[in-house]
Amino acid sequence: MTNEQDQVRPAPAAEGWSEPKPTAVLVLADGTVLEGFGIGAAGRLAGEVCFNTAITGYEEILTDPSYAGQIITFTFPHIGNVGTNEEDIETVSMASASGVRGVVLRTAVTDPSNYRATRHFDDWLKARGIPGITGIDTRALTALIREGGMPNAVIAHAPDGVFDLEALKAEARGWPGLVGMDLVPGVTSTQRFGWDETTWGWETGYGHQDAPRHHVVAVDYGVKRNILRLLARAGCKVTVVPATASADEILALKPDGVFLSNGPGDPAATGEYAVPVIREVIGQGVPTFGICLGHQMIGLAVGGRTVKMHQGHHGANHPVKDLTTGKVEITSMNHGFAVDRESLPENAVETHVSLFDGSNAGIALADKPVFSVQYHPEASPGPQDSHYLFDRFIEMIEKHKAG
Repeated sequence: MTNEQDQVRPAPAAEGWSEPKPTAVLVLADGTVLEGFGIGAAGRLAGEVCFNTAITGYEEILTDPSYAGQIITFTFPHIGNVGTNEEDIETVSMASASGVRGVVLRTAVTDPSNYRATRHFDDWLKARGIPGITGIDTRALTALIREGGMPNAVIAHAPDGVFDLEALKAEARGWPGLVGMDLVPGVTSTQRFGWDETTWGWETGYGHQDAPRHHVVAVDYGVKRNILRLLARAGCKVTVVPATASADEILALKPDGVFLSNGPGDPAATGEYAVPVIREVIGQGVPTFGICLGHQMIGLAVGGRTVKMHQGHHGANHPVKDLTTGKVEITSMNHGFAVDRESLPENAVETHVSLFDGSNAGIALADKPVFSVQYHPEASPGPQDSHYLFDRFIEMIEKHKAG
């Protein structure tokens, strides 16, 4: 790492020895410059730098719309070694970008060594327009984030190794950050559609729901494919609607339940148009289940508030305690904002809590068929510790239908 006050330059190369020229940089808003070697798309993008502690699932992470506006640092050094494929993408539209701004890696990417691989990780990053940098001391960068919080930055990849560092520093300083930023419009679907694909099976691939028992309307703030698959597997006909759908449009579909999806950005900004819709849906007594941003939307809809976290929760190893059963589950998390439990009304009961930092990880309404969690039960880190939440949703729907 270098900074504006202390520019450290490498010693002159020994005679006959050629030092590789950096082809990528990560420039933080405080002027810190990290040099490395570029992979993926050439160009530069600004975003918030976070770190993710997962050791698997990098393709799912990089196509998760909840990461829009962020540059992801993987703490695990060997990323890309199993290549990529077409089955593990999480964005609903296979061709659409997830919104992730860049990727930071410790080691160079090797050739893929997995029978499911169809493309080299580097080629996949290029095709999806994601710039990357390797050769970074990700431990030091992670320590910096833990101490100072998630910094704004610019990631730049130039194959010729030519960078205007002063311009990049100014761009990093000038990026406004995620607070107050509504990123949902860039990742939500633009029209209503149905979903019937179910979960993946060994040697059989994905199945299809052909005998649904319930109708669930899923509000897409940046929904992941595997959430929709688990809803379909649970016996639901799923209709996905854009984040801007009105309460009248949602209720006109006569849903047995409403699902509020994950998504990126500042929940308070998205809540400007989403919260009134959710309040009306909840007021009609429709069973409602929220995940991640959907959880935060429910928190806001009942009168709570959300706060920006210091370093966020990003990884596939986060322990959460279900206060209703006393059980602990290993969860996948991806959020930089959290619901402030102290702001919640009395009818919003805390159901889950993070065992890492004690932050809120779930709520349920005592007087309405509504609940939500801050983590991703569909991501299977446990691997199926949290799938019971979909069963809870179905039980809630069935109880409501039975009167």
